[in-house]
Amino acid sequence: MSNSAEHDEQVTRLALKAGRGDRAALTAFIRATQQDVWRLLAHLADTDQADDLTQETYLRVMSALPRFAGRSSARTWILSLARRVWVDSVRHDMARPRKSITQWEDATDATANTSSAQWADVVDARLLLNDLDEDRREALILTQVLGYSYAEAATIAGVRVGTIRSRVARARADLVEATSRDADSGSEDDKGDGPRRRLRVV
Repeated sequence: MSNSAEHDEQVTRLALKAGRGDRAALTAFIRATQQDVWRLLAHLADTDQADDLTQETYLRVMSALPRFAGRSSARTWILSLARRVWVDSVRHDMARPRKSITQWEDATDATANTSSAQWADVVDARLLLNDLDEDRREALILTQVLGYSYAEAATIAGVRVGTIRSRVARARADLVEATSRDADSGSEDDKGDGPRRRLRVV
């Protein structure tokens, strides 16, 4: 059994114990999952909202744990709850302008030793991701950025595996099209001083 599978089983056991009222197991479960929950929400929303959304997720988790039966891994279960918290926040806050996936100042701190060319690529990639259809962006982030399998991503998003595969393929196609379009405009920018966005799609 892989280390990842062993970790998932351990987290699931903690969730089951926590659901039966074991407070030590609840504390351990939160510690074991908090980073994954925050990372997902930071990518779906932004780093400013991630803390509040993570807190709201665990408030829902504590009321839902007694009903958790272990039919799926606790990790995918809690990430699906986190996703629903994010969806609810979007529905109740549609008037607020959407921010970038990561705040520029946070990204600047994280890439302080990065060259200007590499930093430009980071900015370009995030701008292009923000332009994607919401469902396609979510599928791409889950599988290509956060590294979840298609099956895990499908469980988190509450859709079929084939739907995730289709959304990822379409997201990649959208990025290729956007990159090609920006490359064409960049050729014109080379004649002047306009900006150019770049992103390598693999």
